[in-house]
Amino acid sequence: MKKNKIMMFTVALVLPLCATADSGHKGAYKSVPDKVIANQRAALAKSTNDEGFGPQSPRDIDSLMGENNRAFSAAPFFKEMNLCNIHFHKNAEHKGGEFTKYAGNGDGHGYQSGFKYSGHLSKAEMKPVDKTIGASKHGSLYPGDTIEVHYVHSTAKIKPGPTLGACLSDAIGNPQLRVETQVYVLVNDKNALDFTKLTEHSVKNGYHQAVNIPTNTGAPVQYTGSTTGPSYNEKGSPFQVSWSVRPKIAKVDIRTVGKWLKGNTFNEDHAHGVRNLVKNPKLLSEIK
Repeated sequence: MKKNKIMMFTVALVLPLCATADSGHKGAYKSVPDKVIANQRAALAKSTNDEGFGPQSPRDIDSLMGENNRAFSAAPFFKEMNLCNIHFHKNAEHKGGEFTKYAGNGDGHGYQSGFKYSGHLSKAEMKPVDKTIGASKHGSLYPGDTIEVHYVHSTAKIKPGPTLGACLSDAIGNPQLRVETQVYVLVNDKNALDFTKLTEHSVKNGYHQAVNIPTNTGAPVQYTGSTTGPSYNEKGSPFQVSWSVRPKIAKVDIRTVGKWLKGNTFNEDHAHGVRNLVKNPKLLSEIK
């Protein structure tokens, strides 16, 4: 039973996540017309209309408005939950704070879209590195790229592991989920933050924890939403998630990201794609 539950959960939440390519680099996908994205949003509105879906993600965290009143209990504080997975998306899925520069429509399937760091980077920080980072069939990572890291937590008694299936157990098949979210910008600077340290985890007070999540990137915006990923561009996600999104970015040494991708507890080796920003008020919760 556990295997079946995890397979269903994994297929629904993990397979939609794919790597992206950046429009400023060789081999990038061409951006699709605005009409393609508009049609996807229209299809999402139609497929979720009066179907009982709860609030969706990602969203503009600077906008408090939302009309979806399907309530569910907010997950506990992340330090009272178990870290179950860490993964990241190329470009920010959420918009707001210091990540408001639109990366473009991409290919319409989560690649080369989302939002970028809206601040300034020096020429030295943007200097190309001599090694390819996070290579995949959808592109690689480069200095200046923005990533959104999801530190996923579960109320189930589990250990950190690959895919979001690690958030389940035989004892709790429908645990509460919380995602602590931090947006980083990749720079060519050995004095910037070390991603391998930012993703370190250990047991504290009886819970598996990511012990170095930044605490100086602004008060997290809390809201109720869903899982993300480009497969939900035209249909609603049925999974309920409590989100905590920090509004300020932190600079990370891109080489340390490459090091982490070569081997980690979560078997992550590339960046994932993004879901279109959800704008339909009927699919958003009100941020209070």
